[in-house]
Amino acid sequence: MNQISSFEAKVANGNGEQTLSRDVYRLGCRFDFFRMLSFYFTTVGFYFNSMVTVLTVYLFLYGRLYLVMSGMEKEILEKSIINQNKSLEAALIPQSLFQMGLLLVLPMLMEISLEKGFRTALADFIIMQLQLASVFFTFQLGTKAHYFGRTILHGGSKYRATGRGFVVFHAKFADNYRLYSRSHFVKGFELGILLVVYEVYGVSYRRSSLYLFITCSIWFLVGSWLFAPFVFNPSGFDWQKTVDDWADWKRWMGFRGGIGIQPEKSWESWWEREHEHLKYTNIRGRVLEIILALRFFVYQYGIVYHLDIAHHSRSWRVHFAIFTNIIFFLPY
Repeated sequence: MNQISSFEAKVANGNGEQTLSRDVYRLGCRFDFFRMLSFYFTTVGFYFNSMVTVLTVYLFLYGRLYLVMSGMEKEILEKSIINQNKSLEAALIPQSLFQMGLLLVLPMLMEISLEKGFRTALADFIIMQLQLASVFFTFQLGTKAHYFGRTILHGGSKYRATGRGFVVFHAKFADNYRLYSRSHFVKGFELGILLVVYEVYGVSYRRSSLYLFITCSIWFLVGSWLFAPFVFNPSGFDWQKTVDDWADWKRWMGFRGGIGIQPEKSWESWWEREHEHLKYTNIRGRVLEIILALRFFVYQYGIVYHLDIAHHSRSWRVHFAIFTNIIFFLPY
């Protein structure tokens, strides 16, 4: 799995660089509509769609969090015309199935049905689900979106060694942490916190199961991003290997970095390499990075106005102090 993720990261970086190139721009200007569609969906379009899918999840959750923190959702749901709306629930049930991506499975089922028959296609689909194929491809969606989006913002595509060795081995926790911390674990925790906060501060006035229909697919995405590296890791739940991984991770975290110290030896060296692209990015990339970090202002809005931890104070000093702490704490 680590080799596949490294390969996907390398290809996503390359497609990000292609998106920024003049060649793609010139081809897009000179193709007719149908050739342009074929070119888009067979090159950069696949990765662009993956990035848009993840961004849509972020926009949706932050929008819902803003509604629940500001009290607008409570005002809407307490209206008699919306509260206990069975028709709305009936409409959201099939919508949630499409949201889980089952609609995308139909082309695969049709293709296998034409080649081997519908019974074989259905059996293959069931076997794929038992093999946790949905978890694996949801996890790879995060890999594509992260590295493609970061290349779009800052550039800096580079070669990544994927390895061609014996693949059935136990990967240490420190290796998984280095590979997936920024691309999956941090984002998974952020989305999980959004879901929990949204549920906690809206449960008092919700009297239906609409929340589950709306957020079930996002919970599946969060679970895949957080636990897929451990589920697919051979001997991932062996106690002795878990103890050894913990000791190795503590040793890696405690080793000081410096000149000539590889990221595999020190957390400090790994941290500097992970943020190396920010040193060479342009003004546009830095401004966009700041704008993306401003999404944590929604947390600040809820803490100050909804939780009343400032004792009803509306001073700008309270907002600045809380907002600064959130900005520096949550992304890391």
